[in-house]
Amino acid sequence: MVTIKDIAKRTNVSASTVSRVLNYDETLSASPETKQKIFNIAKELNYRTVKSRRLQTQTQSTEIAKRENTKIGMVLLQSKEEEASDPYWLSIREGIEKECTAQGISSLKLIRLQHMVKAREELSELDGLLIVGRIDYPILQSIREYNRNIILINQDANEEEYDSIIFDYEKAASLAMDHLLARGYKRIGYIGGTERISVEEAQSLKKIYTPDARKTIYESKMKQHGADEPTLLFVKEYSIQSGYDLMKEAMAQGNLPEAFFIASDSMAIGALRALHEANIQVPDDVAIVSFNDIEMAKFTSPPLTTVKIPTEEMGRLGVRMMIDRLDGREMPIKIMVPTTLTIRESCGTSRQ
Repeated sequence: MVTIKDIAKRTNVSASTVSRVLNYDETLSASPETKQKIFNIAKELNYRTVKSRRLQTQTQSTEIAKRENTKIGMVLLQSKEEEASDPYWLSIREGIEKECTAQGISSLKLIRLQHMVKAREELSELDGLLIVGRIDYPILQSIREYNRNIILINQDANEEEYDSIIFDYEKAASLAMDHLLARGYKRIGYIGGTERISVEEAQSLKKIYTPDARKTIYESKMKQHGADEPTLLFVKEYSIQSGYDLMKEAMAQGNLPEAFFIASDSMAIGALRALHEANIQVPDDVAIVSFNDIEMAKFTSPPLTTVKIPTEEMGRLGVRMMIDRLDGREMPIKIMVPTTLTIRESCGTSRQ
């Protein structure tokens, strides 16, 4: 922290003079040039007086106190089993929980969508809802009848009605595929899951399958390079077990690809296990690029090259957007978070 002594040393005047100038002591007989110099150095060093620091602390404490009575609902579209099998969703949830704590919000109600269908009246008792995952538009509209303060996380939306936090799936998937292609891999396989969306039907919920941008980009890139082979596509549920099973299936098929784009780190972890059991070396025999960059990705053997999705920050941003809305903002906002490629040993060097 910058002190008055630091400023005094830079300006070649006494600490008491610096203190009196910064506190606007009108009885001080110092030249305008000296005063201006002190103010300039203080600004350069980002110095704040004790009074201003105390005022900022008091303001922050007041804001946190205001949040103690705020009631937020966190609507999860995933079942407990789905959340446990895919750390992607758990990371978003943790971001929400951490930011609520940091903002002084003590009332965070966890709601599983499948349990909410018959109890929507309870939503009106909450100040706002953070909805995590993809949900059918008619369900959104029906929820909005009970609570209009809604933030969508991981789903694009009608920009005239809803706040949303998303990332560009196509751009993110292209980072993975372009990395593999730039390193000379031509025969590339795909291991992925099924993208699902919650829809309502006769007072109950079900999930339907929708096109997955990761699979779509994979197919597009392979066609562009004249190397598309439908037999190299392996799709099941998003889980570690599915990654293991699908890699086993790829090996049993014979003529294993040179590399794989695996659509989630969880599936990649399962696939690595299957390859290890077969004594197939990564990346010497098969290179892997995956998706999400969960915490475990840097601890696998070898560590995973993967597209980083800032999931925890998406959760944190959701809470901040909600606070902003509760403070009076009415205009809907869409935030698109950036994605980056984290290069590690599973695919990190050029082919020779």
